[in-house]
Amino acid sequence: DGNELLTSADLQADELIRGEIEKAFPEHSILSEESSPDLSDPEALNGPLWIVDPIDGTVNYAYNMHQVAVSIAYAEGGRVQAGVVCCPFFDETFTALRGKGARLNGQPIRASECGQLARALIGTGFPYAADARVALLERLRLVLGHCRDIRRVGSAASDLCWVAMGRLDGFCEAIKPWDMAAAAFIAREAGARVGHLGPVEGDLPEELYGKDLVVAAPGIYEALVALLAPTAS
Repeated sequence: DGNELLTSADLQADELIRGEIEKAFPEHSILSEESSPDLSDPEALNGPLWIVDPIDGTVNYAYNMHQVAVSIAYAEGGRVQAGVVCCPFFDETFTALRGKGARLNGQPIRASECGQLARALIGTGFPYAADARVALLERLRLVLGHCRDIRRVGSAASDLCWVAMGRLDGFCEAIKPWDMAAAAFIAREAGARVGHLGPVEGDLPEELYGKDLVVAAPGIYEALVALLAPTAS
């Protein structure tokens, strides 16, 4: 997309992370935002796979805003097994292993106990394409009319980890696998519910499918999906 920013730091971080993975696991596949990802190869997507976003929040980084994250997930058979999201400017590292819960800097975290949409703080993001933003207006109207408030941080991985630890009560946005694979997994391991406003389409495994993603505290998940379902793209 012509409006999407790419910095030299993205490429350098991607090269560093890919190099370390390839050195340790030469037989594994890597799906990275910066490396012309092929989402049409079912064999690669279902085998040992690393999903990498070297800088999630590139625009924030370019403008010297600190809401930036490095996101790495490991998946087997289309299911994420481990995830790490590092927010370097805040010295926060979120981690999770399947069935072992989620942690922030080594300490266990849990999603919020919010049980009412009227009390829920919801995160979202905006697409780069201007014409796609128009369709988002109805979703924003619904959230602002039924929830406590809305936040737009500029880093989906950060948003999802904030749901995992209760800084946000929910999140909805259409994002890419590298934006959400690690962080949505961390949120799920922290007790949040993860799903979509519509059916999972195509060959992409559900845990790598980011279209109309919804991640929320269990007490508001169903109500949030019901509220926003009419806005599914």
